[in-house]
Amino acid sequence: MSTTTKKADDQLALATGLTAKTQQLCLGLESGAADILELVTPTTADLLTWWFGEDMVMARGGEGRGLNFHAGQKQAILNAIVAHEVLGASSEKWSLLNLYQEAAPNSLLTGTRMEEVSAPKHGHPKYCLKMATGTGKTWVMQALMIWQLLNKTAALAEGVDDARFTRQFMVVAPGLIVYERLLDAFCGKVVAGSQGSRDFATSDMAQFADLFIPEAHRDIVFGFVRGNVCSKTEIGLKATGNGMIAITNWHLLAEGDLVEDIEEVETLGAPLDPQAVVAGVLPLTPGRATGNSLEVLDRRYARGNVLDFLAQLPELMVFNDEAHHIHEFKREGETTEVEWQKSLTRIAETKGRRFVQVDFSATPYNDVGAGKNKRKVYFPHIITDFDLKSAMRAGLVKSLVLDRRKEIGALPLEFKAERDESGNPSLSEGQRVMLRAGLVKLRKLEADFLKIDPHRYPKMLVVCEDTTVSPLVAEFLQDQEGLNADEVMTIDSGKKAELGEKDWAPVRERLFSVDKHATPRVIVSVLMLREGFDVNNICVIVPLRSSQAQILLEQTIGRGLRLMWRDPEYTEIKQENREHINNGQEPASLLDVLTIVEHPAFQSFYDELISEGLVGSTGNDDDDDDGSSTGDVIAANLREDFETFDFGIPFILQESDELRDHTAIDIATLPSFTAMTAEQLKGMLGKGDTFVSQDLQSSTLFGDYRVDGAVMNVSGYNDYLSRLTRRISQALSEPLPKGNKIATHLAKPYLQVNTAELTGWIDDYVWTQLFAGTFNPLEDENWRLLLLQPVVDHITKVFAVGLLESEEMHTTGETEVYLRRLSEVPKLMVRESASVEVSKCIYERLGWPSRNGGLEKAFIYWAQADSHIQAFCKISENRHTFARLRYVKDDGLPAFYSPDFLVRTENAVYLVETKGQEQTIHPNVQRKLKAALAWCERINNLTEKQRGGPPWHYVLLAENVLYEWQGKGAHLSELLDYARLRPLASASLQERLI
Repeated sequence: MSTTTKKADDQLALATGLTAKTQQLCLGLESGAADILELVTPTTADLLTWWFGEDMVMARGGEGRGLNFHAGQKQAILNAIVAHEVLGASSEKWSLLNLYQEAAPNSLLTGTRMEEVSAPKHGHPKYCLKMATGTGKTWVMQALMIWQLLNKTAALAEGVDDARFTRQFMVVAPGLIVYERLLDAFCGKVVAGSQGSRDFATSDMAQFADLFIPEAHRDIVFGFVRGNVCSKTEIGLKATGNGMIAITNWHLLAEGDLVEDIEEVETLGAPLDPQAVVAGVLPLTPGRATGNSLEVLDRRYARGNVLDFLAQLPELMVFNDEAHHIHEFKREGETTEVEWQKSLTRIAETKGRRFVQVDFSATPYNDVGAGKNKRKVYFPHIITDFDLKSAMRAGLVKSLVLDRRKEIGALPLEFKAERDESGNPSLSEGQRVMLRAGLVKLRKLEADFLKIDPHRYPKMLVVCEDTTVSPLVAEFLQDQEGLNADEVMTIDSGKKAELGEKDWAPVRERLFSVDKHATPRVIVSVLMLREGFDVNNICVIVPLRSSQAQILLEQTIGRGLRLMWRDPEYTEIKQENREHINNGQEPASLLDVLTIVEHPAFQSFYDELISEGLVGSTGNDDDDDDGSSTGDVIAANLREDFETFDFGIPFILQESDELRDHTAIDIATLPSFTAMTAEQLKGMLGKGDTFVSQDLQSSTLFGDYRVDGAVMNVSGYNDYLSRLTRRISQALSEPLPKGNKIATHLAKPYLQVNTAELTGWIDDYVWTQLFAGTFNPLEDENWRLLLLQPVVDHITKVFAVGLLESEEMHTTGETEVYLRRLSEVPKLMVRESASVEVSKCIYERLGWPSRNGGLEKAFIYWAQADSHIQAFCKISENRHTFARLRYVKDDGLPAFYSPDFLVRTENAVYLVETKGQEQTIHPNVQRKLKAALAWCERINNLTEKQRGGPPWHYVLLAENVLYEWQGKGAHLSELLDYARLRPLASASLQERLI
């Protein structure tokens, strides 16, 4: 281990120790068995289960995919919760020193760390989260805010005032760009044409609620955010509920004389400004020219009121975004604390542990010393470290390459702007060469990206040494390189002050939406965009500078790190890029690769990354270079005659309903009881039942409708009618399963009869028709004849047949089916080296995974060669998002899956799933099988016209079976017909879930 690395590790001892302790406490968190769940509040436990529980993670798309926190975000959230809620649970006072004593006590014995963390400015809970640019710091911030808000709300509901939690928040941005981004994240984007109103539905909280907030708590969180966010002009003035989310930039809190909203370039190590020294000694000089107009003085007064308001709050949690702005730095050997950190210290004075400071930064350090003695001094309160190297290895940011062109290497070491005797600058030849090199790279990217996606627009960022050079760059690009005025955008630190609020708004909108438009192609800046510039399409950076601190270099590179090609279909080739770079080779493509056009003199800035295989290099990109920036990724477009080979997948939008009704029974047509007369029956009373019931030849299931004497031991004629009516209606009933409109309808009908009408019909029948004449059941207790088994059987059979014959079927509505066609997706992205031209598919080529894709490759070649196969297509899980089935996993959670292939023969359409032999018995594979079987059965119940062709079948094809049949010279169509799965009784288990 190098000395430099060891020193860095020593400085990050708190993060290392806390992470180890947190990981120990969180063992088993995914399955709900971690120790941490017993050490936190029930609210926190619910949140941890929602965020990181295996079931929830899988339901949102799986770990590392879908809508989930990545490993770096997860560790940051867990470390913060352990540091603040767990380790500090029983302490009335909780400071940075206390945290060190719990998480990294040995580090207090090294150097001056004990003295440093014992300083008054660290006397409150204070945490710094070191996370690389582009890795989602804002999501972590919002998660921590939700954790605090819900815990405080739950505690107050129980009458407990827990000092660890709060509903008072302030989010501090380093400048205008980050400030606007934070407002977008919490409140939503500004509605076009409105007077600044925002659409909450476009906020992070609303868009990603399925990740951030358990369903039971969403109303609380949404209501709090929508009612309690204060912009910088509303702090202390806006009436809010029991809490606040104040969003401001650091200028509002600075006690010095600062011009608001203008990004100043920090030049660390520079001498003190003489004017600043004078301003600090002399009293205010009146007049607009000196910056002391009434407006400026009024703003200073308002700023003082805000500080007073914040200082008087009983509790407050401050989130500092891009926190490298706020801490002390060295200037000519003297340690200086930036002005607004003094304001935070003042706000914290009266709050004790109820003031919490959470800092976020990709570069939480200061550069100290010069030359060989130059080193990084990290902030002492870093509790998690997800650095650029970790993010690059995980594929969360772009890969880095240095453009090593021969003409740049030949440049003199001095290549900053040239100046004449009067100090007027002009671009040096070295700068011109670097700009041309960047343009060559940009033009090549534009041409290559256009071939696979015409809506991806790569951009070049030029970072100038000062504001006198940026207009020269824009002029050079337009006059000598042929770019149009709208293709070059210049953003300097004083741009907003120069334009004013009204004119700045469209400039800001254009700047933040560059990903969506072809212009501008080049953005020229003087470090204003070194943070908070969250666009994805910066692919080339040209740093024009003569010298620069390491921190500014990292911030500059950070502007281009955000991923441009996030689609899952590009994951494989980007992984190969990282492997090539790690092996010291040029990347195979420039998809999500950031090119730095850098002078070799500054390669030392990248030495650490290069030594760990994280930065590669590219050579010359001449205009006639045959290589492609997209590697071997090509578009497989629809063929001209694709309709012949298209598939229409049936979607049942509405099913018809069958209702059964009954017309009135004509009593006169019902047969009489003729086996014996009424007089003969009277002689049988008391002698037992001697008749045996006959079976009815009907599709209706009657069950055991026979009535024995004990059951029919009734008290009178009316009681007899009631019981017989109930028995007949029960025997003729077979209800459908509750709530299951999708299940296969049972073979036996459900007879809906008005029981009052049935009773009336039986009564009329007994009086007028039962014995082929008038019969009075109330005379001389004649009703007792009706209790005899032969009579009961006869009445039951007569009315059963009569009800069936009177039944009428009514169909309401029509089954509405919509066919979604694979051709709705006009192209697939495939690897040329892992694809083949096909003639029986809607696409010109079909591909397979370049790793472990042999089975799918064999299937494609076999289907193409089999003359019995009319059409086939490989389903793209990423593009054919509608071609998927729903099933219930082994753990009981619903999920979706896409079959591998659709295949059509003369007599059938097959859903084909190819699996290795060992995978076919996996419980989830079997569950997919049942779901697919039920879906096919349902579709096959439609008419041929409704489903658009022949019946559908499902085939689960094991690898060994495929190769065995292929080796014997069989047709693939024969194998599919043989292997298709037939409906099983158990298939209906998941039917209603499809």
